[in-house]
Amino acid sequence: MADAAELPRSITLVGAGKMGFALLQGWAARGLSGAGVTIVEPQPSPALVSLAQERGFRLNPENREAPRALLLAVKPQALDQVAPTIAGEAGSDTLIVSILAGKRVADLSARLPQARLFVRAMPNTPAAIGRGITGAFAAPAVDAENHALAETLLAAVGEVVWVETEPLVDAVTSVSGSGPAYVFYFVECLTRAGVEAGLPEETAARLARATVSGAGELLRQSADTTPATLRQNVTSPGGTTAAALEVLMADDGLAPLLERAVAAAKRRAGELSG
Repeated sequence: MADAAELPRSITLVGAGKMGFALLQGWAARGLSGAGVTIVEPQPSPALVSLAQERGFRLNPENREAPRALLLAVKPQALDQVAPTIAGEAGSDTLIVSILAGKRVADLSARLPQARLFVRAMPNTPAAIGRGITGAFAAPAVDAENHALAETLLAAVGEVVWVETEPLVDAVTSVSGSGPAYVFYFVECLTRAGVEAGLPEETAARLARATVSGAGELLRQSADTTPATLRQNVTSPGGTTAAALEVLMADDGLAPLLERAVAAAKRRAGELSG
């Protein structure tokens, strides 16, 4: 993970909702402070106002200059509205890091015509606790220095994985970007299944939540062990887990369902381009 000294002292964050604020918190935790950090957020939360005051960040200043790095964290549908207000700050030497789902380098370049250094990235919601993972793609004009700068900015909230081609960003979005919602829904479903099996709802919810979070931590701490091996370690031949997995691993079970879900998310990411 990057040290605070590696963070640029001139950053503009456009959009400080959940993900933008998580990034800002990550930068602040690594020592970033001062008026070189500009935040553009028309509806600042009390937490954002407090953090800006504490760290000396400039929140919605009237006058802004071109920063070393500009991070776009607004909703994809807001790009057309926001782009004209920041185009003057997006110069040829400014690194543009976009976390707008579906918005491609060509889309960004068309709206920020002076800029040339584009990185598309897709973090996920565990970024809020510093445990996110971000998939990123750098446009051909991004040199090694700016590539490293983008990684430093994104690594403030977790791991960073780079993909070689831009279309793969949509695949990243459908797997890790949307993935936490799939896991949360799995917990909902496991809770309901526990209730159907006779457990009180509160007990079923506690069991489901702790099981998934604990399994996730075991997975994290077992980096040298494949998920398939971890699954097999839990499964006794002819036992209860094997009986359940027979259902989940059937031809119409969990695998094809997830494939359809990921494909739908990827398709939607493509529809958001333009």
